[in-house]
Amino acid sequence: MRNRRLLAAALGALLLLAGCAPSGAGARTSAAGNSLTWGVTTEPQCFDPHRSTQQNAFIIIRNYVDSLIAKKRDGTFAPWLATHWKISDGGTVYTFRLRDDVTFSDGTRFDARAAKANFDYVADPANAADAASLLVNYQRSTAPDPHTLRIELKNPDSSLLESLSSVKLGFLSPSSLKKGDTLCNASRSLVGTGPFTLDSYTRGQSVRFRKNPRYDWPPGFSRHRGPAYLDAVTYRFLPEYSTRSGALASGQVDAIEGVQPLDVPLFKGVKGFRYLTGPSRQTSFTLNINYTRGPGADIRVRRALRDGADLDAVVKAVYRGTVPRAWSNIGPDNSDYDASLKNTWGNDPKKANRLLDEAGWTGRDGDGYRTKDGERLTLEVGYPQPYVRDNRDVLIEALQAELRQNIGLDLDLKINTAGEFTDQKATGNWSIYPNTLNPLDAGLELRQVLGSTEFLYGNVHGYDRKLDAMINRALATTDLERRRPLLAKIQRRAVDRAYIVPLFAPHYQIAASDTVHGLGFETQLDSPATSYAVRVGR
Repeated sequence: MRNRRLLAAALGALLLLAGCAPSGAGARTSAAGNSLTWGVTTEPQCFDPHRSTQQNAFIIIRNYVDSLIAKKRDGTFAPWLATHWKISDGGTVYTFRLRDDVTFSDGTRFDARAAKANFDYVADPANAADAASLLVNYQRSTAPDPHTLRIELKNPDSSLLESLSSVKLGFLSPSSLKKGDTLCNASRSLVGTGPFTLDSYTRGQSVRFRKNPRYDWPPGFSRHRGPAYLDAVTYRFLPEYSTRSGALASGQVDAIEGVQPLDVPLFKGVKGFRYLTGPSRQTSFTLNINYTRGPGADIRVRRALRDGADLDAVVKAVYRGTVPRAWSNIGPDNSDYDASLKNTWGNDPKKANRLLDEAGWTGRDGDGYRTKDGERLTLEVGYPQPYVRDNRDVLIEALQAELRQNIGLDLDLKINTAGEFTDQKATGNWSIYPNTLNPLDAGLELRQVLGSTEFLYGNVHGYDRKLDAMINRALATTDLERRRPLLAKIQRRAVDRAYIVPLFAPHYQIAASDTVHGLGFETQLDSPATSYAVRVGR
């Protein structure tokens, strides 16, 4: 009975918002016509796989972009556009044999020259491709023949196969690459080799894809061959939780991702629906603290922030027990997660207050915040609006309230624009950045958030050189078993010195009509997989 009441409430909310009846032309009707409609949390700010920085954008981009290789559930790699490969003894030369039957959706041939053009394009600093962070050791590619690609590295890189399986290094046609910055726009200039092609885009509303009828080169682990089952798939941008849930409940969409905890009972175990939960192998949602500037430069302040709140209680209150609190910025389902960090930090306000007293923040202002020399103890959390999802801003606000009450620290949440954050990064003038990352290779994750050459610390002076050397050493260690203890040391140093404050371990949730089959998660992203193998019908 409770589920029925919740379902009715969600449906009522949707009808008020949409002004239509469940029996109207909705997604289930379209599903019967061999198409599918998703409700997703965020709209991509950029549809170019090489430039996109939104984790949720890759759910959409993957439909038209393939990669050289694919990552399997067991952490190994399978053929995709490359049939096999070999690595030189020194770990600096990778030779790939490519399929000979792959074409871009415009009919042009995918071959070694096209692959080389993509890697050279990404690696060229003039193109400002975010995916360049995956190719920091890239030296050059050569194409000895149309179906042989040779990648040469400056140094051994244990994360290269992970990078090559990433959608960020997926392939666009050489003619598309000539479009440059305009590729961020959703247009038919985005020519990939994937199972779908872009059909139409309405900003702020939806993007629609049509089946690529020539497609017959899925990842090696795929059970489905040939073109996609679906003729078309549409992604509707529905940022409000209640709107997404109501749209699914009423049949206006067939599937949604990002199910909020309060809405799980609407679909989990309920007749007529499916509910799936993905793994948590990528980075935890983490506060990355700029330890080189402002109050955050004092380790005592950082540790007070880390330990000043009951994070277990905060996470449980916001997410109703559907996600675990985090102990590392590496996800708990990742094979390189350092489980020894569990129960080693957090929830010690007494110690946190003592640390702030020692740091000289002994005054109090009229609002109860600590002060020193007339300055309030404030740490700003700059959260770009395009990346806000899954109640993560609500979580920060709950943490903000605890820290104010427990230790008098002002955790100042500022929802800013992507452009403002880009400017802050360019000058190293950021304080705290909250985020997750999608690579599953722990070495690559740690380098991207803590490495001196990466997107957070690339323009920061005074970074931890010892930590940076540890990261570089781990990535140069191509024996993954020997690398694991090095990665554990990096995680422990980052938490001990409070460079990071991991908050919770996220995972994707999918709810869908029970007429939808073949839904799943892409291992490399931990996110909903492409709609290639999805089909509809009873």
